[in-house]
Amino acid sequence: MSNTSNFREAMREVKGQYLIGPNVIANALPYLGGGLVLTAVGTYGGLGVIQSYPNLFYPTFFVAIIAELILFFVARNVAENGNNTTALPLLALYSLLSGYTLSGIVFVALGTQGVGLQGLGIAAGGCGIALIAGRSIGSNLSDKDGMALSKTVGLGIIALLVVMVGQLLFALFGVYTPTWLEIAISGLGVFLFAGAAVVDFYILPRTYRDDQYLSAALSMYLTYINLFVFILRLLIAINGRD
Repeated sequence: MSNTSNFREAMREVKGQYLIGPNVIANALPYLGGGLVLTAVGTYGGLGVIQSYPNLFYPTFFVAIIAELILFFVARNVAENGNNTTALPLLALYSLLSGYTLSGIVFVALGTQGVGLQGLGIAAGGCGIALIAGRSIGSNLSDKDGMALSKTVGLGIIALLVVMVGQLLFALFGVYTPTWLEIAISGLGVFLFAGAAVVDFYILPRTYRDDQYLSAALSMYLTYINLFVFILRLLIAINGRD
């Protein structure tokens, strides 16, 4: 889904607009799949670092986070300008770094009784179901319903980000989220990003041209990575409660 920083701009462009990229999602899907594969490779590498060099993981994790943020904005701007040849390696590196930063929560999931590999399978399967259902529902939304759902999901994600920033600030002062609240936040995240998977199939063909398929792939990638993370967070919260 379009990131929240330009969500309102995208909504203004979409309103009352016909498809400008009817084939952009079909063009984007192979690159979405490739990005997810590279993310899995990055996650595997991160798990190896955690297990073999645990003292090295946290410093490199923060470096990867900063590099990932920089790459995101650079790659997005390059892709939106239609320079796909330059954007592709940048997005490939971004996917690898994203996988490395995901390895922390994956490690926690693997070590949580009741989650483990089965939980990773559930999270990945949930993303697959969201893709299939999103394509079926989002491609057939009317303009009225599509705009309403887009605005609702967009506002919900902004609210979720505010709550998560609050979580982080409290954690810095040693105040951690109670289990019931973590379950609620994670459940809300799953709900919102499942909705975003539907919105993508409505909004992206009205936002990007067919040759901007890498921008569409990046937008969808963010949706499914966030959905995967929130499903894992929910499973960890449920199975890790006292």
